[in-house]
Amino acid sequence: MPPRARQRRDIGTPIDRNLALELVRVTEGAAIAASRFMGRDLLDDAEQAAVDAMRRSLSYVDMDGVVVIGEGEKDDNPMLYSGETVGNGNPPMVDVAVDPIDSARLVAGGLPGALSTVALAERGSLFHTHCYYMEKLIVGPRARKVIDITDTVAANLKRVARAEGRDVEDLTVVVLNRPRHQRLLREIRAAGARVKLIPDGDISAGLWAAMEQRTGIDVLWGIGGAPEGVLAACAVKAVGGGMQARLAPRDEGERAVMRAEGKDTAVLTLDDLCGGENVFFAATGVTEGQLLQGVRIAGRGLVSTNSVVMRSYSGTVRYIEATHDIARLQARAPIAPAGGGL
Repeated sequence: MPPRARQRRDIGTPIDRNLALELVRVTEGAAIAASRFMGRDLLDDAEQAAVDAMRRSLSYVDMDGVVVIGEGEKDDNPMLYSGETVGNGNPPMVDVAVDPIDSARLVAGGLPGALSTVALAERGSLFHTHCYYMEKLIVGPRARKVIDITDTVAANLKRVARAEGRDVEDLTVVVLNRPRHQRLLREIRAAGARVKLIPDGDISAGLWAAMEQRTGIDVLWGIGGAPEGVLAACAVKAVGGGMQARLAPRDEGERAVMRAEGKDTAVLTLDDLCGGENVFFAATGVTEGQLLQGVRIAGRGLVSTNSVVMRSYSGTVRYIEATHDIARLQARAPIAPAGGGL
């Protein structure tokens, strides 16, 4: 790991737009590393390869970052744990949210929709909790002002359809395929909307709903991971979509954790989850998905990646298709034996 650069502290330094390309390099490296395990039923190996590659790449990014959403607590995860400092130590001071693979199960099973993701926001602006689950409702820009997670499914879908200029029967709602969602699914179907069930990939699905004009997915609803909810919120904010959420503790133990943090199950707005006006989000496809292609090995040491990077300040969304010469990269960048530092 390189030595941390001069330890200046200047919280007023703005987040430079040039960080966008650096973040894409981070997700590209993690995605390439994880893709080597696609369909091999080696979940832990895929996860570890992505974490290692992402951590190496992050250490060179020009920022003074603190991981707010990461791989858990320091005692259980030696890298990318909550509270870890990342970057080279120079300004700007930022909160960092990472998910090296969303999700490793998709990669291990050779299933579509896996992403590598990272987000940055101004220091102190990202929501953090030790609660594991969160109920989320995500829509695109046209319906962002009409959602209310406390209202019925039917009422929300009716308002979303009106905002989109369509009938409810034309809407598609993406839902994690879990037993806990049986009632939600009944209500969606009773309202007349279509359903897309997914086995995993909470962040990916949130991105689909926020970018509905490109993906054909209008709404994400249901209970998934709280960390994934914060990462999704960064993407939603960057593209001008709408999101509401609330913590969904599973048992008394999680309710006690929530109370100890001074939190409750009140509605969380997009600004609660992801404050500030300068938020960056980057993602690279690991396996084929609704929005991004997966990593493709072209032979002769060439690998192609498909990424998206976005910034809330400008509202700019960029899609990046890249071809990487792995042998040349390894020769010139010894920090990246598994694909990082691209």
